[in-house]
Amino acid sequence: MNIAVPRSSEDDVGEVIAALVAADGTGAHLYAAAPQPSPLTISLPNLADAAHYLCILHGRHPGVIDHAATRTADNAARPWLLQAANAFSAERSFLTQVTVAAGPVPSTTGQDQCDASVLQQRHALDMLAQSDRRGCAMGAAIALVLDWRAVRKVLESAALRIGIEPPPSLLPTASTTLALAKALGVDANITRALVFGSRQLLGQHRGLWDLLQARASVRQPS
Repeated sequence: MNIAVPRSSEDDVGEVIAALVAADGTGAHLYAAAPQPSPLTISLPNLADAAHYLCILHGRHPGVIDHAATRTADNAARPWLLQAANAFSAERSFLTQVTVAAGPVPSTTGQDQCDASVLQQRHALDMLAQSDRRGCAMGAAIALVLDWRAVRKVLESAALRIGIEPPPSLLPTASTTLALAKALGVDANITRALVFGSRQLLGQHRGLWDLLQARASVRQPS
């Protein structure tokens, strides 16, 4: 969806990013957020598939938020980054626990190509989060924290299916995160970079869900 970029620092970049997440994030994807019961949540192989590929994308340290912390000099962002990095470390542990307990990746045609595709996505996110363009890495980190709420619903579905009690998420709230985005968007260049980083992160997530949906379709009995 084409969401307009604010034209001046007086515009609320937080509102723009919120609109991007609502339109293009995990919560808007037909496979990831389909009404219950859905092909994703009723099938343990589909859930195992999702956990495995999410682990490839976000299960490694340092991740998007960790990289952003090393690229951000704004004092206003430091408390948020500290909380987000610590909380995502716990999310990473939860993701790994679910991935291991869910069992092996279901056999699917084109497995090698799928693995290579998600590894390329991970590399793209690493490059995005290590960008020297001021605001780009923070935009990606902000979008990840906002979009992870919908991603976590999938992980919680998988966890409950295999007898794991999902721990509470300690990630910064959406309101705090969007307020930070607004505070960081002090000029048009930074605003554009924040929105660009957010778009790119959401695009990678959307691409992952597209891939998982295609893999699930291939595994359906004819």
